[in-house]
Amino acid sequence: MPRRRVNLPDQAGAELSQGLRAIEQELELTVEFPAEVTAAAEQVAAAPRLPDLDRCDIPLVTIDPEGSMDLDQALHFERHDAGYRVFYAIADVAAFVDPGGPIDVEAHKRGQTMYGPEYRIPLHPPVLSEGAASLLPDQVRPALLWTIDLDASGEGVQVDVVRARVRSRGRYDYASVQKQLDAGAADDVFELLKEIGELRLERERERGGVSLPLPEQEVDVEGDHWSLVYRQLLPVENWNAQISLLTGMGAAEIMLYGESGIVRTLPKPPESAITRLRRTAKGLQLGWDPDVDYPDFVRSLDPNTGPGAAMLNACTSLLRGAGYVAFDGGVPEHIEHAAIANEYAHTTAPLRRLVDRYAGEICVSLCADQDIPEWVRQALKDLPKEMEISDRLAHRYERSVVDLVEAGVLSSSVGQTFTGVITEVDEKDARSGSVVLAEPAVEAKVTTTRDQLPLGDTVQVRLVESDKAARKVRFELT
Repeated sequence: MPRRRVNLPDQAGAELSQGLRAIEQELELTVEFPAEVTAAAEQVAAAPRLPDLDRCDIPLVTIDPEGSMDLDQALHFERHDAGYRVFYAIADVAAFVDPGGPIDVEAHKRGQTMYGPEYRIPLHPPVLSEGAASLLPDQVRPALLWTIDLDASGEGVQVDVVRARVRSRGRYDYASVQKQLDAGAADDVFELLKEIGELRLERERERGGVSLPLPEQEVDVEGDHWSLVYRQLLPVENWNAQISLLTGMGAAEIMLYGESGIVRTLPKPPESAITRLRRTAKGLQLGWDPDVDYPDFVRSLDPNTGPGAAMLNACTSLLRGAGYVAFDGGVPEHIEHAAIANEYAHTTAPLRRLVDRYAGEICVSLCADQDIPEWVRQALKDLPKEMEISDRLAHRYERSVVDLVEAGVLSSSVGQTFTGVITEVDEKDARSGSVVLAEPAVEAKVTTTRDQLPLGDTVQVRLVESDKAARKVRFELT
């Protein structure tokens, strides 16, 4: 789901805020940390464990959404042996978190950071995630420093990771970097990011992989009127994402070679799921030629249009079978990630996702030819289930926020008629299903008094219910 931010002029968004608090209470989510966790975080923040290796000579920089403080990654690029060398520093959360300690126990309960319209519900206390562990500029930080060599085509040829002290030279946001690139005035590191990013996108196409460039949505509230506005997605965001994917594939390669680790998996989607997406595309009036496969169709979408962004959001339904597979001795079967079309591991966001800390520890141990820490091995068997529970909770949170916002957007339109396409019919009740509107781009429940809904047909539907308190929207076929 796209991240959502909210603009609340004066007290106009009080109702939205109340709805968000209700969701948090229902799902037992809290921004605050227990006192013992906060105290432990403040203590370790004052005295982090710094590695001996000093690589503060590398002119690393960070690129994130404007205003971000939880900076997991810093990067630098060089031309190397007719190809490229990628330096990618990842925040070393293990330098602050004692296994079995209060911070660790709380992180296992939370699993990941969750993003809402007003603020985030963090995995780690902000004194760490936005302070001492974050790769903020001009600060010496402990990191896992990845070095990845690429050939001239952008294909990886060698990967290594070590513990090191690093120092970011600057914090940049996507918009400012894109502006520099467009003006031809960008630093060499950003020109190389563009060059390498575009090569990696070509390699992705060759593999048959596909990335979903999900834009953020801003929720604007003025009086009783709610609206959703998509933030423009910039090319530099896709290039930056490719560096993270490259590192995740390198991490999977290391762990599979070492026969110990945890990888992210995604099965190939059933044809019925693709068929449903084709109906959604029709509802959004997006042409999808029968001869065009799913990856190429996604690449044809413009995320900076309402229909394109809504379609990309619908495509996230193909990610719901994603999971984690842990192994320690031998290599498991069925470990490919269908969307990436390669083995892949989550390892580049340890400030925001629990599993990344463990993947990083395994990779740095294997590359150093050292024993994997026992606390990592002991946790491996339970990590997939813990992350499954966390992912399920995150999905419920995101779905509830979407339902709340859509009900708010449509609250003043009860009784009005809209054009849409029936994208799904309930197997147990053919008179109930889902409709995707052409405008606004909303998917909601629809019912009919006829024998059944006309699956795949363009129809007229009347909004009969839009309840913000219940987060419920319902249409009837006219």
